[in-house]
Amino acid sequence: MSAMNILRRVADLYVDGFRNMTLGRTLWVIILLKLVIVLVVMKLLFFPDFLSSNAEEGREADFVMKEMTERQ
Repeated sequence: MSAMNILRRVADLYVDGFRNMTLGRTLWVIILLKLVIVLVVMKLLFFPDFLSSNAEEGREADFVMKEMTERQ
């Protein structure tokens, strides 16, 4: 059996499995929705836009270069 044939059969298995889901589809939607919400909340709370708050507009590259070369 060729590798492409095996990959095709595995892909068909997953596609057919997802197509025939009833409760599983709802659970996957809930999981993906929760994942998106968690990632958005983490982005907003834990990863603020440091560059825009510390560098002047249009001078971001200079700020990054200064921070990388002068920081010890």
